[in-house]
Amino acid sequence: MNKPYVIAPPVLTLAFGGLYFSHRKDAAVKKAEAAQVAARAAEAEAAKKAEAERQAKADADKRAAERLAEEKRKEEEKAAKWAAAGKQIAADTAAYQTQAEKNLAEARALEAKLSALRAEKDRAAQAGFDAALAVEAARLQKRNAELEMQRLVEMTARKAGTTLGKVSATP
Repeated sequence: MNKPYVIAPPVLTLAFGGLYFSHRKDAAVKKAEAAQVAARAAEAEAAKKAEAERQAKADADKRAAERLAEEKRKEEEKAAKWAAAGKQIAADTAAYQTQAEKNLAEARALEAKLSALRAEKDRAAQAGFDAALAVEAARLQKRNAELEMQRLVEMTARKAGTTLGKVSATP
């Protein structure tokens, strides 16, 4: 067997197979080690991520609690302001109602006084008119009396004149 091309391939295949199988065992061990390192790294990364998530959740919960406390404080403040405003409005309403009642009573009293003064003014005007009417009636009576006196004097003078004329004509 002198023929190297027949013997070399199986010898080389056996040598390659030995090397391959030994390398394969080393590669499997290295791969397993690499997988363990990767798993440990993944676990560490997962732990880091879980810690970051836990911390983020704690921060978010804290901020949510602060926000809820702030909203509750603002709501209580708003309710307190609303109650204070309601009490102020009620007090103002009561005060204004009392003032309105006083003003109404005063207005009624002033209306009564005004109507009494108007009635008194009407009576005074009527009395003035009646006095003027009486004065005018007295003037008319005086004038009529003066006219009557003039008429009587004139009549007497005429009679006296006619009488005197007859008397003087007879002597």
